[in-house]
This record gives sequence, structure tokens and C-alpha cells, in this order.
Amino acid sequence: MRVIDIQNRLKELGFNPGPLDGRLGAQTTNAIMAFQLAEGLTADGKVGPITAAALLGDQTPETTDPVEAPSPPSAASGAWPLQKDCMAFYGGVGLNQKALDLPFPMKLAWKKTVTINRISVHEKVHASAGRAFAKIAQTYDAAARKALGIDLFGGSLNVRKMRGGSAYSMHSWGIAIDFDPERNALKTHHAEARLAKPDAQDFWKIWEAEGWISLGRSRDFDWMHVQAARLS
Repeated sequence: MRVIDIQNRLKELGFNPGPLDGRLGAQTTNAIMAFQLAEGLTADGKVGPITAAALLGDQTPETTDPVEAPSPPSAASGAWPLQKDCMAFYGGVGLNQKALDLPFPMKLAWKKTVTINRISVHEKVHASAGRAFAKIAQTYDAAARKALGIDLFGGSLNVRKMRGGSAYSMHSWGIAIDFDPERNALKTHHAEARLAKPDAQDFWKIWEAEGWISLGRSRDFDWMHVQAARLS
């Protein structure tokens, strides 16, 4: 694909590539990375065959009304599986993903010049995560989100094994989301973790109302992390 075609397609899809000038500058590269994250692809800022295919998508017009899929189970009903049962419940790792439009922009925690407006999550948690993000947007304004660090995206879909283990990470199904990893690192406990502070209580209650689990509140580590899978 030509750079100008990439820029035009990104703009059509709601990702800001900057000036439509046919030049692969920093703003266009950042827009490519944001698109790749939304599609669950490797965010390298390059348009190879896989990213190009995702950009083009199915651009044929709809000829019939889409059939509405049945609603996924409600997290509030305790329907999320145990971690050990995720393969049976969610299917193969990295599959069945759906782009979630965010109600507020987020920055990549590892590259804060990149703004994202969509992330990739498993289709079974899509509606639940959408409700949680909408409630977060209602509860915290932009200044509060920035102060708390919940506008810093630390990752969702990432097919890998758990650190130091042989089982798949919950991120492998796109059922876990990390926020502000720099201030809520894996081994950071509640005395130091930013998301353990009192102003984060409503944030966690929003997720818990949907049945999602905070590892920080449950186990006092990995305070960046929330997941749609029960520990026991």
C-alpha cells in the first residue's frame, strides 16, 4: 500500500495520521500502532501484509441486516471462569477478538506520544469491559484519570505464558487489562502502588461490579492488572 492510501484508510477508521501528505512521519506511524493495538496485532508501526489486510478489511457494502449475536454472560452474575478453565470457556489463545471503542483517549504506557481510542479484547468480555470503561468515564474526569494513571494503557491482548510459569497469561485471551504499569509494577505492594490509593477505590469497584478481579486487591501484587477470570 502507498503511504497516502494508508493515511486515508487510517483517517476513515478514526485514527489520526496527521497531514495526508504521503510521508511516513511520526504521527502516521503512531496512528498505525494505535490501529494495530485495536486489532490485536503486533504494534510495530509497520504496514506488512497482516496489517495491510486488516486495514483493508471487508469493504463491501452490507446487503442484509446483521444478525444480532446473543449477549455474553454477565460478569456481575459470576459467570467468568476460573483461570484454569479459560481455554474451555474462551477458546484458543489470541482468537475471538473484538475491537473495543474507548470512551476516552488513552496513552501507551511505554510510548506516551501514541494515543489510542480502541483496544482488542475477547468478544465474550467486550460488552462488560465497555460498560466498565463507560462508568469510569462518568466517574473520573480527564484530570482525575491522568492523576490516577488510568489513562495509561499497559496492554490487553498479548499471547504469552505467565511470568515464571507454564500456564498462559490471562492476556493471552484478551481478558485482562493493565493500567499505568510504571507506578503499579508486578511486585509493588499496596504501600507504594498508585492504584492502591483511596482515590482508586471507585475504579476497582466499577470493575468488580462486572465480576472482574483485581490482582492488587486480591493478592496485593500486580496492581496494574484486572481480569475477567476468577482466581478460585
